[in-house]
Parts: sequence; C-alpha cells; structure tokens
Amino acid sequence: MIDSGAKVQPIEVSEGYWRGVARRLMRDPVAMVALGVIVALVLMAILAPLIAPADPFRGSMLRRLRPIGTPGFPLGADELGRDMLSRLIYGARLSLFMGVTPVLMAFVLGSSLGIFAGFVGGKINTAIMRTIDVFYAFPSVLLAVALSGALGAGLTNALVSLTIVFIPPIARVAESVTTQVRNRDYVEAARASGAGGFTIVRVHVLGNVLSPIFVYSTSLISVAMILASGLSFLGLGVRPPEPEWGLMLNTLRTAIYVNPMVAALPGVMIFITSISFNMFSDSLRSAMDVRA
Repeated sequence: MIDSGAKVQPIEVSEGYWRGVARRLMRDPVAMVALGVIVALVLMAILAPLIAPADPFRGSMLRRLRPIGTPGFPLGADELGRDMLSRLIYGARLSLFMGVTPVLMAFVLGSSLGIFAGFVGGKINTAIMRTIDVFYAFPSVLLAVALSGALGAGLTNALVSLTIVFIPPIARVAESVTTQVRNRDYVEAARASGAGGFTIVRVHVLGNVLSPIFVYSTSLISVAMILASGLSFLGLGVRPPEPEWGLMLNTLRTAIYVNPMVAALPGVMIFITSISFNMFSDSLRSAMDVRA
C-alpha cells in the first residue's frame, strides 16, 4: 500500500552555468552600478544626435570658456566656444569605439594564436610564444606610442597600434589555459577515439578556454580607453575637430588656469568610463568562478 502521509521530496533542477553567472551578477551591487553606467554611456553614444542640445562643431569666440552653469551651456563651453555637454556626448562615440574595438580584434587574433600554440605545443609553441614575448616585453604605453608614431596619426592607425599592443597578453593567457586543458582526460579520450585536432578544439577546448580569455579581455577595455585617450592627447589618435575625450583634454590643457572645471570634464568622463569597465570586469570574473 502507498503511504499517503509520506512527504514527497521536490526534484532539484540543476542550474545552468550561464544562468548562475547572471544570478550572481544581479546580486552584486557593484556589478549592477558599473553595468548601469556602461549601458548609459552606450545609449548616450548611440542617441547623441537626439539628446545633444547643440551642434558639437559650432563655436563662437564670444562664448569661449563659459563656466559651468551658464544659461544655454550647462557644462560650459570649450576654448572655441563650443558646447561642452554636446561634445562630451558625441565624444562617447569615438572614445568607446577606440576602447572596445582594439580589444575585440585582439581577442579574436590573440585567442586564435594562443589556442593554436597551446594545443599544438612543441617547437611551434616555442616559436610563436617567443615571438609574442618580444612585443610583450615593452610597456604597453611605450609600444602604443611607438607604433602610432611609426604608422602616423589617425584613427585607423591608432586602432591598429592598440590591437597589436593587446594581442600579446591575450595570446599568453589563451596559450596558458589551452596548455592546461589539452592534458585533461576528456581530451585524451577524444584523441583515443580518433577525433581530429580541429574537432577536439571546437568541441572540447573552446568551451573551456574562452571564458577566462573573455574575462581577461574585458579587463583590458579600461586600459584601451586610457591608451586611446593618451594617443589622442599626444596628437597620434583622433584629429581635430572630432570630439574625443583625449583630444578634448589636449585642446583644453591651456585653459586649465582660466577655467579648470571645464578643462577637467573630459578627464572625468574617461575616469568614470574606465573605472566602470574595470569594476564590471572584476565582478564578472568573480561571477564566472564556480567556486565563488
């Protein structure tokens, strides 16, 4: 007979990995604040033509260096009388683009190179990694300035320079995690079953190495934004009159003694953006750690 008074134990459904990552991120207030700032900046860049109160390129020497709070100029005016609020809004476009694009390209190229070197091993691994170490030995700032100076000023050359700067560290991380994974039992079992190298990498390696590589790459976005702003500040990145936060810092440096609050605004935007990406990257790393 069936005991009707017996308690039925509920069946526990295992939580998916990415669902668990999302749950841990949503419970992290720091991650939510950082993500909110990043989303707001992205929306500001996309909707710049709709929300900017004035033309970012239109200036007047009669309005130059207006202080913050001036009627019609809530964040003042720059050295050519252009509305600072509008230029900061439009500047988010190029600044975010120059921060994310090099890291994204370096993620694809560096990951491919590092995974290939780590999976093949042997002399090929040694040749690839020693070549990468030549670039990795230089400080990122010095290497970015040297490459941009050699290629010439401009947006495209700055993106190429920053991509080359970030390929070595990403490739090193990719090679390290791939070397660990290739010796796992399930990879050896796949080899014993006759699976080809491409199939093993696609099925067994990529799913286990892309997560740590991706997390590390996200931490480089803040560095990329600072380096890109530095290149523009030195005249090796975006050219005037395009609104870009690093370039705006350069053009406003002579006004720091006249109107320091206005001159500091692009630097404040760079700081807020870079620290938001950095905090979100740290939170993402903790959320993707299953042991957390």
